[in-house]
Amino acid sequence: MNVVETRDLTKVYGDVRALDGVALEVPEGSVFGFLGPNGAGKTTMLRVLLGLARQTSGSATIFGHDTVRDGEHIRSRVGFLPDVPGFYPWMTGAEFLHFAGSLFGIPEATIAQRVDGLLDMAGLAGNPHPVGGYSRGMKQRLGIAQALVNAPDLLVLDEPTSALDPLGRAEVLSMISSLRGRTTVLFSSHLLGDVERICDRVAVLDRGHLVVQGSVEDLRRAHGGATTFRLAVTDGVDRLAAAVAAEPWCVRCTPAVRDDGALDVVVGDLAGARMRVPVLVAGLGLGLRRFDEVEASLEDVFVDLVGGRR
Repeated sequence: MNVVETRDLTKVYGDVRALDGVALEVPEGSVFGFLGPNGAGKTTMLRVLLGLARQTSGSATIFGHDTVRDGEHIRSRVGFLPDVPGFYPWMTGAEFLHFAGSLFGIPEATIAQRVDGLLDMAGLAGNPHPVGGYSRGMKQRLGIAQALVNAPDLLVLDEPTSALDPLGRAEVLSMISSLRGRTTVLFSSHLLGDVERICDRVAVLDRGHLVVQGSVEDLRRAHGGATTFRLAVTDGVDRLAAAVAAEPWCVRCTPAVRDDGALDVVVGDLAGARMRVPVLVAGLGLGLRRFDEVEASLEDVFVDLVGGRR
């Protein structure tokens, strides 16, 4: 079952087509990454889904309800964190969550129980300080807690880690990942590493067009570009690099970033490389210590899909 579906969804601002015929499907229970460069149309898409903007044409449904006609059947089941969340700075985290829960008409006893659990999940339990003194990472975690106060069936997060330092990003990503299996998460970002870390399915948006969608593993296999393998020898890596670079199957040969003394070799003919590398190593009198294929990253997929459109 798909929690979110759009068909030929288009949004036009003057001469700009912010969304152009988007057909998106977000399966129930997934942590879904909505990926694209800045200006791709991600925030516009989320605004249309949430009823904060109306599409020019096409349709969008959440839980099978049309987002234009049936908003009253959707809103109570959705939690939302905008890219720049706002808070009342004089409130504590607990007070803010109580206030957010009251807006949904949730009984006070239920709110009190949820607030304790959400503050604990956000790592803010027992913090007596006003939100105005929180770090950006603490505010983002509180924002996610606020978006969960109504126990939503769909959690929508717009660029939740874009302005955080590495520690703050790790904390927020860990919190989002902990929601897997408890709610459906639609998570927009231009940070490929964040999406790759926690999402099981992704969609790539570029200039308003949906380029591709599917599981992370399927996209790696289908759009990872040329095959890369990592090659390392006991010594003489420079001589081996020169020999490999001269082979017809070698597309590119560069030092590996995270493995000193190793080479990352992009090949056009993997079978040919597998046959020739041991011959080259033996011919140079070197000892082979590593020769394995490197899985394509989401960044490789993104470059393969979007790079050619620029």
